[in-house]
Amino acid sequence: MSTKYNSLEELRRKKELLKTEVSDLQDLITFDNTKESLSALTHGFTDRFLQEEPNLEGESTISLNRNEIVKEISNHVKDSFFNKNAVLGFAKSDAGLNVFQNTLKIGAVSLIGNFARKSIQNKSWKKKLIGLALIYLAPIALRFVRKKIEAYQKNQTTSSFEQLI
Repeated sequence: MSTKYNSLEELRRKKELLKTEVSDLQDLITFDNTKESLSALTHGFTDRFLQEEPNLEGESTISLNRNEIVKEISNHVKDSFFNKNAVLGFAKSDAGLNVFQNTLKIGAVSLIGNFARKSIQNKSWKKKLIGLALIYLAPIALRFVRKKIEAYQKNQTTSSFEQLI
């Protein structure tokens, strides 16, 4: 190791800190608290749109906070309407695009999250493996697809500017 410790006690403290960090990460990955796990996976994007509700057995379940989603959409519609004076302008505006993108993100996160949670809780080791692969590989795949789409859009914009010139 490149790190040198002055005493055995310092090394033991470091070991305990690492153990607690590993256990926290294991709790996060195993979806013990689904809302917290989704928050970590989406970097806090889903926090506003999810709510915890107790069910009949006393367990906490996650559901969509429809009021927050409607509020988000209505704010974008209101802003767009006052800025463009037309609902048609909303669909073409940045706010409409943002609402559409946010809706797609929430849908993808909830779909993949629910499928992964159900797969991990399944008895079959193959389905558990699929669930874990979704948790780890889905964000990477989505980032890759998003980068490719952005590059494609950038190339299309550049080619249209070249045609204009």
